[in-house]
Amino acid sequence: MLLTVDSLLVDCGVVPLGSSAYQYFVAVQMGLVSATCVSLMISGFVGFQLYEDGTTFSVWLLRICSFIMFLVSFAVSILTFKDIGGLGPENTVGMFVVVYIFSAIFLAVYLVMQLILILGTLQERWPLGHIFFGVLMFIVGQVILYVLSRPICEGVQHYMDGLFFATICNLLAVMMVYKFWDSITQEDLEFSVGTRVNNYEVKEPLMEADSTDYGYQDSDYASSMFHQPRQRTSIHAGSPGI
Repeated sequence: MLLTVDSLLVDCGVVPLGSSAYQYFVAVQMGLVSATCVSLMISGFVGFQLYEDGTTFSVWLLRICSFIMFLVSFAVSILTFKDIGGLGPENTVGMFVVVYIFSAIFLAVYLVMQLILILGTLQERWPLGHIFFGVLMFIVGQVILYVLSRPICEGVQHYMDGLFFATICNLLAVMMVYKFWDSITQEDLEFSVGTRVNNYEVKEPLMEADSTDYGYQDSDYASSMFHQPRQRTSIHAGSPGI
């Protein structure tokens, strides 16, 4: 979510290109890219039950690793922009390695783990289609962004460039990550908006208690409503019965 918001600010020109704040927003964007990729890789280990999902260890492992990668990528990016520590606009090898090479390794490890999980554990093969389509859209988006962006920009008279189409492809890739996760889990949470873990799992019968047990019969109101004896009305001759 943070990466999407920051990318909108940077890519849509909300932050001016020549402003002093622009390089900091770009550095934050690079840091969030690295944090997103490493968090995806760590989440991929959950299927192998190396640690239980949702425990303190797994949650803080995800948070700490993501935060460390964010700091490393942000620092390398800002040092490159500021021309500090041997890094600079003419020497972008460090930023390229941290942002692109490391992120590619994280994604590759996640992909290999999920393939092993499907082929070695799961009986269904439909999740392979989700992974294949997601990887395809991601690769197509990168090719459009870095190879075809200039021809697209010149072909439509500079109204848009490859970033528009790359964003759509990346969005489809993210959707496939979710669809893959949804297809390998037991709970059908696709249309669930609640905060409970097992929204559709009923632990006990709903009507286990007696049908007359309303749960609030001890109150004065309940006593007056349910335990008060009925008053019989005698009907006299010649008088209407009530």
